Amino acid sequence: MSSRTTTTEGALARLGFADPDRAVTLVDDRALLPVRAAVPGGQLDELAAVMGDTADPDQALLGLVRVCESLAAHGDPADWGMTAFCAELARPGVARDRVIGVLGASTALVDELVRHPEHWLDAARAERRPGEQVRADLVHAVTDGRGERSPLDALRIAYRRGLLRIAALDVTARDPLSEMPWVGEALAELAEAALEAALAIAREEYGEGHEACRLAVIGMGKTGGGELNYVSDVDVIFVAEPADGVDEDTALRVGTALATATMRACSTPTAEGSLWPVDAALRPEGKQGPLVRTIRSHVAYYERWAKTWEFQALLKAWVSAGDKEVGLRYKAEIAPLVWEAAGREKFVEDVQAMRRRVEQHVPANEAARQLKLGPGGLRDVEFSVQLLQLVHGRTDPSLRSATTLEALSALARGGYVGRDDAAVLDRAYRHLRCLEHRIQLHRLRRTHLMPVAEAELRRLGRAMGHRTHPGRAVEADRQASSREVRRLHERLFYRPLLAAAAKLSPTEARLSPEAARQRLLALGFHDPAGALRHIEALTTGVSRRAAIQRTLLPVMLGWFADEADADAGLLSFRRVSDELGTTHWYLKMLRDEGRAADRLAHCLARSRYAADLLVRSPESVSILGDDNGLTPRSRESITARMQSAAGRRDTAADAVAAVRAIRRHELLRIVMADLVGTVDLAGVGAALTDLTGATIQVVLDTAVRQVEEREGAPIGGDLLVVAMGSLGGRELGYASDADVMFVHRPHPGADESQVQARATLVVQELRKLLSGAGPDPALGLDADLRPEGKAGPLVRSLDGYRTYYERWALTWEFQALLRATPIAGPADLADAFCELIDPLRWPEGGLDTKQVREIRTLKARVESERLPRGADPRTHLKLGRGGLTDVEWVVQLHQLRHAHAHPALRVTGTMAGLDALEAEGILSGEDVAALREAWRLGARMRNAGVLWRGRPIDSVPSDLRDLDGIGRIMGRAAGEGAALAELWRRVARRARHATDFNFYDSAPRGSVIP
Repeated sequence: MSSRTTTTEGALARLGFADPDRAVTLVDDRALLPVRAAVPGGQLDELAAVMGDTADPDQALLGLVRVCESLAAHGDPADWGMTAFCAELARPGVARDRVIGVLGASTALVDELVRHPEHWLDAARAERRPGEQVRADLVHAVTDGRGERSPLDALRIAYRRGLLRIAALDVTARDPLSEMPWVGEALAELAEAALEAALAIAREEYGEGHEACRLAVIGMGKTGGGELNYVSDVDVIFVAEPADGVDEDTALRVGTALATATMRACSTPTAEGSLWPVDAALRPEGKQGPLVRTIRSHVAYYERWAKTWEFQALLKAWVSAGDKEVGLRYKAEIAPLVWEAAGREKFVEDVQAMRRRVEQHVPANEAARQLKLGPGGLRDVEFSVQLLQLVHGRTDPSLRSATTLEALSALARGGYVGRDDAAVLDRAYRHLRCLEHRIQLHRLRRTHLMPVAEAELRRLGRAMGHRTHPGRAVEADRQASSREVRRLHERLFYRPLLAAAAKLSPTEARLSPEAARQRLLALGFHDPAGALRHIEALTTGVSRRAAIQRTLLPVMLGWFADEADADAGLLSFRRVSDELGTTHWYLKMLRDEGRAADRLAHCLARSRYAADLLVRSPESVSILGDDNGLTPRSRESITARMQSAAGRRDTAADAVAAVRAIRRHELLRIVMADLVGTVDLAGVGAALTDLTGATIQVVLDTAVRQVEEREGAPIGGDLLVVAMGSLGGRELGYASDADVMFVHRPHPGADESQVQARATLVVQELRKLLSGAGPDPALGLDADLRPEGKAGPLVRSLDGYRTYYERWALTWEFQALLRATPIAGPADLADAFCELIDPLRWPEGGLDTKQVREIRTLKARVESERLPRGADPRTHLKLGRGGLTDVEWVVQLHQLRHAHAHPALRVTGTMAGLDALEAEGILSGEDVAALREAWRLGARMRNAGVLWRGRPIDSVPSDLRDLDGIGRIMGRAAGEGAALAELWRRVARRARHATDFNFYDSAPRGSVIP
């Protein structure tokens, strides 16, 4: 590379030089002649290749020229002069790599080497040094070893020699991310050594009498955490205690002078520059408070006046310099206050709000480039780790580390953070800190912003090891790290479990047997001994599963106790955990995913029905970890899943088992959505109807195939299932029957009697497959509303229905058709059936007087005959006075009478029909309101009764505990069971008056009474 040729320029470009022309000129610079003379053959190819491995080869070459010029001006001392320097460059090895690496990484350190060229030896001979040795070296440099230099200059020179050593090891590390924690610790130890040396200067300046004060310097922030940057303020708190025989006022006066001088020694500019500002603003009362306090004064402040953020800051407190015994006493006094801080009112919310404020103060034009404060930056990791430490560290001393990555590792070991999540955060934090280090190291300027200039991005990318499109690669890596950090920060930092755990006392959170026993009694568990056995079974041992349960259960016990049956909730939780505890996702989901643990606890303690479903299908708890998990699925989606599952099975029994397993899963989704309030009564009815419809449709197809295989011939016709009652009205409840009718239509040329026989076999097979024992609750199909009821054939042809309805049907059968809705089978057959029944259920001209009288008579018979013996008509939710049937019969009578003239009444749902009657002016608004309130309240109580007891209820329970459990599910407060019963009686009474007037035309007019 001795001449300016295209070949030379090309070689330099391939090595990574951005400006090969200028590099060729620098290679020929006279300053490098001694280097040429020292290397074999006088060629700099090997050195150029070493420069090609640096962050900025052009800068490394220019730096080499400048250092050689400086060495030439200093003669040729044997130890570090030009001859020794060139000999080092001529020898391959880590020493040469470190010198060249520093030249390519930092213009600021090049400037330092130009001022003090002898310090190239510090880079070449760099090695890790114990913190105490670094401290001793800097104190010696400003005292006995400073020679003719001023103490401040000596401090700055010694400090930058230490910085040079660290940088040399850092920029040549094989894996910078693995070295990052050591770099941060080494920089913190160097800063602490500088503080110690500065304090020695302050004592020398003060002179006689400085011994009156025992001054400790407490490192805070990244200094205290042992994770400092290359360029940063050094946060400290000064603590003073009087020496023996000295009064406190004197000690504080001396301590203030020493502290002020220490800060000045670090920050005052000299010919050798300055170190960094020493920031004491984290002290009590901030900049308005005294610079120096005694331990007692600190404790008094933190006990009475400190804000949440101050305890978070104290997590990093470390004895950095000065009187170690005083510093350790300070830490011992302050530590209990730090670890009790999470119990303060709204502690978690305050920390979360503080993080949001920090983000809001980031200028908008910098947010996307901020490595420290912006979304997905270092603060996201630090705030997440610190909040978890403060909440859980009260009872787990292993979490009480001042260093972010050490604390994160402890959180993962203890089960407070998922191992995979911790690994992602660990790598992202190292990566972001490495970026920050490389950016600051270049000019030794304090900045946390990603560069925007192409040349700077290229340098940064190469410093991080990228060689192909380094600028684009480093930006892509940074964005990926930030996305991962932000995702995990939002999940960990805002997890509801934290706020709930923070409200527990340390004794409650510790969950020792005695603490658990006392807490169970206080929470109102009916069987504390049994509950304690469940807790011990879940939390005993050293497994990760037990560790996570010890984190979850103290909080979940309170959630169980919020409901009417805490004991049942805990038992069900144990049963589910026993089934799923060894799976990798279950406890991780409860710990990390939004409100999963909260919702699971409340669902299990509210609902025996939900608990039974979940114990049968514990893996379905994954619903709670899905953001969209509590949204009921559409019929189309469920049908597709069921068809796919059934299609993969070889036998009809296996196919139906797969279908019913999906039904169980989807039923649990609806139940949990109902329990946590994400769907209302109408949504529950529609979701249950869609689920039932999908199940019937897919199992019907399976039954057809089964019969055809068994009979050895096709059915010979189409088969239609028509939903009736609440199923047809899309108002299905958990206790509702699935009322249906079956219709067949023979194919052209088929023997109708054979089709009838085979269709009957299909229907029988369908009912058997759905009603047998399975993974889900049995789905009974009630066909009693068919023509001739139980005495009639189970299935009829379309023509058979036509003949029956034309010749023999009674008025009540037309009334039943008001809610008929085809639910499974061919669309054209469904249309044909609706075309047949529409004129019957919406008769032209309405009803005549005789038909009205028949309906009223039948209603009276239902009231007197169908009400169970001994049942109280005032409390029976369905058949009692003002119950569901009252409302339904009012709506259906008026549909039969008026739908021919008012098409809006041609709906199958009771609530939709009631709305239409009000809109058309057929019923008064007051009557509709009374009827609607009664129907909704009755339907909700019936649903809540099933959820609470696990079986249907017909009447308002007389047991106040049952009433309370039902009321809790309905969103009422504890202890309102009696009020719920009274509410039903009042609402039913108003509905009955509306029924009497609008169904029976009874006087007086103005039916609704207060």
